[in-house]
Amino acid sequence: MFEASSINSSTVEEKLFGHAGEDVDGDDGPVVFICGKCKLPVGDSLSWDGSEDGQNQIRLKRVTDNVLVGEDTRLYEASKKSLCLITDLFCQGCNSVLGMIYASTPKNLDHKRFAFCLNVADIDSYILGSANQMLAAEGPKEQPVTLEYRGIVEQQLTEMKMLVMSMAQRLEEIEAGL
Repeated sequence: MFEASSINSSTVEEKLFGHAGEDVDGDDGPVVFICGKCKLPVGDSLSWDGSEDGQNQIRLKRVTDNVLVGEDTRLYEASKKSLCLITDLFCQGCNSVLGMIYASTPKNLDHKRFAFCLNVADIDSYILGSANQMLAAEGPKEQPVTLEYRGIVEQQLTEMKMLVMSMAQRLEEIEAGL
């Protein structure tokens, strides 16, 4: 299993795009976003659409089938004089609210319309390639198990089996002569 970490939208954006003027760190892989409660994957950074630090949300163009779009639309006041119609997003695994979709927005919020807005407080993330636990090598003579290597081992086992059977037969002959 992987270890999940708590995230915020500015940290995610830094990981994905770096700071303006800085080189992006090539060591970080794509980010997988997971439900904060049941850890089902809900999206990834390849569908990144932006973030909203003021609302502590990230926007994705696409999400996994583990995200269910609610059936009820309701009014939401994003700010004064900014009424929107939204629909809640739910996790299929634990039915917790993950965020919302803006179905109708004023002109200044059009960039949010029909994007999946996930609440950073309700999701965690995992950076692909960040795992660092490995099995210790047995030594410098350790070889990977290939078909060729397997064939050699099987041949050696067959030869050893024949040798043991031959020795057992000779031992029986010696015991019979006594």
